[in-house]
Amino acid sequence: MTGNTIRAVSPALTCWLLSLPLLVLFWLGLEAQGGLALGLKSLLFPSYEEVDQLLLHYAWWPRLSIALLAGGGLALAGVLMQQVLRNPLASPTTLGVASGANLALMAATLLAPGLLDIGREWVALAGGGLAMGLVFMLAWRRGLAPIVVVLAGLVVNLYLGALATALLLFNHEALSGLLIWGAGSLAQSGWDGVATLWPRLAIGTVVAWFLLRPMAVLELDDASAKSLGVSLKYLRFAGMGLAVFITASVVSVVGVIGFIGLAAPNIVRMAGARRLYQRLLWGTLLGAVLLATTDLLLQSFTGVLPTLIPTGAVTGALGAPLMMWLIPRLKLQGDRAPQPAAVLVNRHPAPGRLAVRLAIGLLLAIGLGLLLGQGVNGWYWLSPDNWSVMQWRMPRVVAAAASGLMLAVAGTLLQRLSANPMASPEVLGISGGCAIALILGIFLLPAPTSGMLVGIGTLGAFATLLVLVMLNRRSGFVPERLLLTGVAVTALFDAVRSVMLAGGDPRGQQVIAWLAGSTYYVDLTSALAVGTLAALLTLCTLSLTRWLDILPLGASTTQALGIALNRARLLLLLVVALLTACATLVVGPLSFIGLLAPHMARLLGLSRARQHLLGAALVGMLLMVLADWVGRQIIFPYEIPAGLVASLIGGAYFMWGLRRL
Repeated sequence: MTGNTIRAVSPALTCWLLSLPLLVLFWLGLEAQGGLALGLKSLLFPSYEEVDQLLLHYAWWPRLSIALLAGGGLALAGVLMQQVLRNPLASPTTLGVASGANLALMAATLLAPGLLDIGREWVALAGGGLAMGLVFMLAWRRGLAPIVVVLAGLVVNLYLGALATALLLFNHEALSGLLIWGAGSLAQSGWDGVATLWPRLAIGTVVAWFLLRPMAVLELDDASAKSLGVSLKYLRFAGMGLAVFITASVVSVVGVIGFIGLAAPNIVRMAGARRLYQRLLWGTLLGAVLLATTDLLLQSFTGVLPTLIPTGAVTGALGAPLMMWLIPRLKLQGDRAPQPAAVLVNRHPAPGRLAVRLAIGLLLAIGLGLLLGQGVNGWYWLSPDNWSVMQWRMPRVVAAAASGLMLAVAGTLLQRLSANPMASPEVLGISGGCAIALILGIFLLPAPTSGMLVGIGTLGAFATLLVLVMLNRRSGFVPERLLLTGVAVTALFDAVRSVMLAGGDPRGQQVIAWLAGSTYYVDLTSALAVGTLAALLTLCTLSLTRWLDILPLGASTTQALGIALNRARLLLLLVVALLTACATLVVGPLSFIGLLAPHMARLLGLSRARQHLLGAALVGMLLMVLADWVGRQIIFPYEIPAGLVASLIGGAYFMWGLRRL
């Protein structure tokens, strides 16, 4: 943290002040159901002949209790994670633990329901532990540096989210009940959840108390801690193991609750809680207060809102702006402005010949997508004049190629504009911001047309870009901070998606398929329109290649060569927003093509701007066409959406790239 620490109040006073809304909502909630006296009577001595008292005893009081327990548990886990990793952005949600636990429970529900009888928390613990292990594996070579750990958590979250989306696509009926629960529902129908959760949290609290003094050593640097004879390896393992156990216990009962584990520890730290025992005590209490307050506030709007909104989605929506506010105030190791890129190295000796080879490969992939497939009698080649089948395949191939083209060009523009090799529409949250706008448009507008949705998506993408610029301009667009902003925007997108899908709207299944990147719903007219637009935008971008050659050299060089820096950046960002919106409308917000295609083009030796753009465009189209064909054939007669296939491939590439970051 920087010096912007709140010193005017103490952690105790901060918790008390933030508890006042909880007390008011508590009193109003009981008054609406008969008053405090009746509420206490229904808690201790309910009359089984009075419906109001039964509802209070078996629904209202258990829900309040589970909110306090879950909020306190997640905050406790967040404090432990931040202490072990010396990372103020570590939390159960940002490190993928909650997503891993949720995915494990979904998989067990489908594949091995008997495991749930042993104990949901153990299934969740296994999933959360594996997710955390994957994060550690990705960040270990960099000594668990804070920024690398958070970025590893980002990609693990996205990857596990893609797998969860696949399970929902193929098992929507079986898992429809988990949509609300998985988004963090605190609704209770008895005291079973409380009885399950409180003993586990009590054990976790006792163990945390015993680890208090040893873990305080982690506030020192590694050399000083080792000089005291402390085994950092086992101490970190114990601390993270306890945090994962607490998180898994909470997720197994109430689902994924976003950002409580991030918000509460940071608020008490800013209020002056410097020592570990202070953060454990006040952070845990504040986490309980924050979640209970959010839930009671949400209940007060139950009669107004048209659908049931999970509390976890609301905390995620509130926590994302908090994270955006924290990012400029964080002091992370390795903060550095982007360095001028060496754009003239590793040139391919014959870029024209390479482009021809890529074009031939693209044509072969298109032929594969159009002509080779499976039927009732196995594999067969389709005759090109068989329009009865071709009319279904052609729109999908064209749409996949067009979306791959637009994402690849958008990713190339972002990487050259920011001098950040990990930048892409998906990673920076631009696709997520676009998807938020599109989902809101689909659900709120009576009959949105394709043109309206493109406009709405473009506004969402551009608004996200403006947020990125505003939050990172003062720091000089440090790559790590740009990526962290993408984490926050992606979290906000997840919250909006959870709210929309948990409402039970019949359009939810189509939205799930779209989010996964399916080309199934694209008709020939739409495909041709998208393809034409993609080609026109790419041609317009080629006219800006002089800027793209010069901008990576740095601001001073750019201005010295007579380029109006702000105008150039604004125009390029507008192009990125439009490209991202059109592509997201076709294949959803998650494909990683915007990251993968520019990287592959550069690895092939296409370093000059025009060559880089054309190479990335060909690679992006090739990858998406192949992803669409593989998704249609790999588990025929069922299919995996092209965006989902591309995200699994691209996510693996992101992990590989992260180890080299």
